[in-house]
Amino acid sequence: MEPLLIAIAGPTGSGKTALSLALAERFGGEIVSCDSVAVYREMELGTAKPTADERRCVPHHLIDILPPDHFCTAGDYSRRARQAVAEIAARGKLPIVSGGTGLYLRALLEGLFPGPQRSDKMRERLRRSAERHGPGWLHRLLLRLDPAAAERIHANDQPKLIRAVEVCLAACQPLTEAWQAGREPLRGFRILRLGLDPPRPLLYQRLDARAQAMFAAGLIEETRTLLQKYGETPRAFDSLGYRQARAVLRGEMTEAEALASTAQGHRNYAKRQLTWFRREPEMHWLQGFGDQADVVEEAEKKVVRSQ
Repeated sequence: MEPLLIAIAGPTGSGKTALSLALAERFGGEIVSCDSVAVYREMELGTAKPTADERRCVPHHLIDILPPDHFCTAGDYSRRARQAVAEIAARGKLPIVSGGTGLYLRALLEGLFPGPQRSDKMRERLRRSAERHGPGWLHRLLLRLDPAAAERIHANDQPKLIRAVEVCLAACQPLTEAWQAGREPLRGFRILRLGLDPPRPLLYQRLDARAQAMFAAGLIEETRTLLQKYGETPRAFDSLGYRQARAVLRGEMTEAEALASTAQGHRNYAKRQLTWFRREPEMHWLQGFGDQADVVEEAEKKVVRSQ
C-alpha cells in the first residue's frame, strides 16, 4: 500500500501549526511547511512560523531555506517539497504538509503546467493598458479569454490577472486548458486533505490580536534592519505586515494606520484562502481551530481511518 500523506490547509490564524504538531506527535510525523513567506530567513515577526521550541519537538522542513532577496516560485517549492515528503516517507515517518499558500499546495499535489515564459514586454503593455482603461479592465479581458480563470482570480489581484492574460495570449488557449494539460501530479502517496474552518468572528479576533502582537514585538524595526541589508527590491518585503511597516518607514502611514491596514489585510487574505481551499478536491473540513481538543480528536480519527 502507498504511504499516507496528510495536507492541512485553512485560512491564516486557524491553527494549522497546532494541528500539524498534534498529528505529528501522535503518528510519528514530520512537517513540511507550505507557506510562501516562511521559506525566508530573517523574516520572523511578520510571519507565523512555528517557534524554535516547536521545531525542536518535531522536525520541520522548508522553513528558513532562502534569504529574502531570493524568490521562491511555486515550481521551486514543489520540487523541494516533493523531495522532502519522499525522504520523510523513506524514513518510515508520516509526511504532514501544513500551510496556507494555496498555489504552493496545488503545485505540490497536482503539479503545474509548463506555461509560456514570462514576457516583460507583454506584462508592461498590460499594465499600461490597465492604467489607461481603469479598474476592472484586466478582469473583464480575462473573462472574455478564460471565464473559468476569471472566476478564480480576484478582480483586484493584478499580478495574477496579468499572468493569466499573458498565458492566454501567448499560448493561444485559455489558461485553464493550458493548466490542465501537462500537469504532473504527485504520485506514490495516498493523500488525506484536512481543512480548518473556524467561526469567522473568532478567527477575525485572533487575526486582530496577531497583528497587534507583530507590531508590539518590533515589526517596524525588523523591517528597517531587513531594508538596510537587502534594499527595497525583494518581493518578500511586499507580504502582509512588512508592506505596511515599509509604509511607516517611508512616512506614508502612522503606526496605528499600519496596524489597522495589516489587520484588515489578514482578514481579507483569510477570506481569499477559504475561497481557494473550498475549490480543492476531497477536502475534509473540520469546523473549528486546530488547537481545539475536539478538532484534534476528529482529525486523528480521520488519520486512523486512512491508515
